[in-house]
Amino acid sequence: MTQSVPPCTFVVISPCRNEAEFMERTLDSVVAQTYRPTLWIIVDDGSSDATPAIIDHYSAQHDWIVKVNKPDRGHRAVGPGVVDAFNVGLEAVPQVQDFTYLCKLDLDLDLPQGYFEELMARMEEDTRIGTCSGKPYVQRNGALISERRGDEMSAGMTKFYRRTCFEDIGGFVREVMWDAIDCHKARQKGWRAVSWDDHNLRFEHLRPMGSSQVSIYEGRRRHGAGQYFMGTAPLYFTATAVFRALEPPYVLGGLAMLWGYFAAALRRAPKLDDPGLITFIRAYQRRALRVGRAQAIAEIEERQRPVWEQKAGDGSA
Repeated sequence: MTQSVPPCTFVVISPCRNEAEFMERTLDSVVAQTYRPTLWIIVDDGSSDATPAIIDHYSAQHDWIVKVNKPDRGHRAVGPGVVDAFNVGLEAVPQVQDFTYLCKLDLDLDLPQGYFEELMARMEEDTRIGTCSGKPYVQRNGALISERRGDEMSAGMTKFYRRTCFEDIGGFVREVMWDAIDCHKARQKGWRAVSWDDHNLRFEHLRPMGSSQVSIYEGRRRHGAGQYFMGTAPLYFTATAVFRALEPPYVLGGLAMLWGYFAAALRRAPKLDDPGLITFIRAYQRRALRVGRAQAIAEIEERQRPVWEQKAGDGSA
């Protein structure tokens, strides 16, 4: 543990749809936290399995767990649907400005017992951290294996945010890749986005990343299309796809990513309506190809420091 956390309030929002297979492990791991959420809003996004009953069972035992019902759209919608459900939960939070932190949390995770306390301790130490997380691991052949997420991003399944940073970036973009766009936007606005692979911040991802709808290949294809939407440069994305081809599903996963990206390019799919951010992202990617991601991020953070210092000076950080 880095240090004890001064009194802080934080709200957790969990969009969910048909999560009965895994959610009790997530619920139990949150209930067992050394520092529990002040409020946990769980948004049932039209589940047809036992999800609503499980939420009711836990909320009856813990008055800080609240279920919010969202009308059924008829199918799981990765990306926009997740953001829509999260926003329904956010709207249900009374006096959100009273919370220091907020967290978007999926219900297919098993968190270490001091997870939230450790994140808040680190954010209290470095008030420039706007969003952070631990690292996801998956069970593979009886061992926990890293999902290899970069240190410059908070993991999408457990986005822990300083509320003022979340408000500063305007919340989540309602598209696939919302969980990368937010980190780039935070850096553009002077904040730090980070994740740590420390033992006490590693969590188990009970469902492999990208496999929640149709298949893992469809998830990888969708990721490629999302990277095109975000404005990722072709050369940088090709390097990313090669990197991902070295993990299951070997080779084919990387090819599915490339298919998604270049198919979107060929049909001239829409891109993020934020030209300044796309320019910012591509400048980082070009630099990262030359000097590595860690050095490129360090340079950006130093360059954007005055942006954050101005916020800190006027009390908006």
